[in-house]
Amino acid sequence: MHTNMNLKTTVLAWALPLLGLVMSPGISVMDAAADQRPIPAAYGPNIHPSPDAFTGATSYTSRDRIVATYYFYWYCVNTREHIVNGDGTDALTDHPPTLDGFSYNSVKWHKQQLLDMMAAGIDVALPVFWGAPPEQAAKATFHWSYVGLERLVQARQELLDEGRKPPRIGMFYDTSTLQHNGWGAHIDLRTDYGREWFYATIRDFFSLVPPRHWAMIDSKPVVLLYAADFAKSHDQSFIDHTRKQFAADFGGRVPWIAAEVSWKVEADSKVVWGGALGTKNAGVASVGPGYDHSAVPGRTPLICKRDGGRFYEENWTRFLRQPSNLVVVETWNEFHEGTDVADSREYGRQYIKLTRKYADLFKKGWKPGWPKGAFSKARSLGFSAGAVTKDQGLRLVNNEDGRTAPDEFAGSSCLSVVTTPNLGHYLYFAADNSFKEKDPVDLTAEIEYCDGSAGTLSLEYCGSDVTQAFHGGYTPAPEIVRLEGAKIWKTARFTLKASMLINSQNGGADFRFATTATDLKVRKVTLLKAK
Repeated sequence: MHTNMNLKTTVLAWALPLLGLVMSPGISVMDAAADQRPIPAAYGPNIHPSPDAFTGATSYTSRDRIVATYYFYWYCVNTREHIVNGDGTDALTDHPPTLDGFSYNSVKWHKQQLLDMMAAGIDVALPVFWGAPPEQAAKATFHWSYVGLERLVQARQELLDEGRKPPRIGMFYDTSTLQHNGWGAHIDLRTDYGREWFYATIRDFFSLVPPRHWAMIDSKPVVLLYAADFAKSHDQSFIDHTRKQFAADFGGRVPWIAAEVSWKVEADSKVVWGGALGTKNAGVASVGPGYDHSAVPGRTPLICKRDGGRFYEENWTRFLRQPSNLVVVETWNEFHEGTDVADSREYGRQYIKLTRKYADLFKKGWKPGWPKGAFSKARSLGFSAGAVTKDQGLRLVNNEDGRTAPDEFAGSSCLSVVTTPNLGHYLYFAADNSFKEKDPVDLTAEIEYCDGSAGTLSLEYCGSDVTQAFHGGYTPAPEIVRLEGAKIWKTARFTLKASMLINSQNGGADFRFATTATDLKVRKVTLLKAK
């Protein structure tokens, strides 16, 4: 679906946090005959658990409101893993309060993180897992995935023994390992071998986590998948195989899988990586505090400022206007990219407190209203190309897949939609917040356009039907206008039924026009409330 592809491309341009930092010298990323090496047996002892192993295990239901977070546990002050770059420079953009005891090998450190997650209202910790089959044979290099997970489990058990209720443990499957691994294999998930490889990573994770610690939804252990781009190829069969084999190895249970939107598969839900840059919701929502990977070598600088916490609060507020039942904070402690909400040297416990505030509001079902302003009583908003008059309430949103250039045709100032190869042709707009309403409202969008070539013109908007793409964020208007290349000014109208306008599209837009024409000019857009 083109909507997903646009978001995926935007995200993957920056969000490969799991790649590079964890690679060790000498590991090849080239295809090799390695894709026939035997896959080791399960790493941990919790394979084929008895019914007694589930004593004390509890499950959320699909109706519960759940707050999860990605947990990066690969740091070690003793070995300097993920703390110091290869050239000796600081690998962290943000920093923990102290480096003393900062290690995946420390039960005490994991325990403090779980305690802080409790303070933040986090229900589920999602440890990033790099335990692919080759790493069982390379523990000296990659042992943090296994040892760190064991220490996390020990820490959680200690908290349970103290009568506390720490976050449950789900899995964040770092699919980078499908290409970057100790055998140099590039995994094709359409093959028997590829399907076994993929499943083995999930198997090994849960073999290290006793069932009483599992985060489950409807009695299914939770697994979130990172991006599909690292797989050589894939189809639905690897998901089906994983469910079948997991049931055989883990007492008839099947995993609850949320696949990143780049996976073209049917799963229990979808999730978008990139919530640190702004709220995303494809079924599982992602929110984050901002982004800054200044300390990561070899990257083009990208900074999304925190603005003193306001950016994080805006992301939560946007989510709360049309929430799904599972939201993931991106991230708990990815200090390299400055997406951390954990206790830090830079921000103290500010983001722990903010997370708790909004987690509580989410679980109470609170829905924020909109501020009063210049357009609170307006019946329409407008945008005019080249206009220098006062604000008309509609703002053009430039995005990677939505670019325009100033133009003029038949005496009128206008905008030409710029071709963005492989990303489609879009024209994004955001409405002034004071125009918006708390509940769904019917709207009409009018566009004055000149079609210089043949194609179609359509519209997608933030709607209230959460079964639509991206939790309603890309709801299609029913009208599709056929363009004939007439090269005259025309007006088209689109119906936005039960719209929400919660800025959930790319760039924080509320709606976008989509065209397949290579030559389209626009001079005016109007958004009207139904009479």
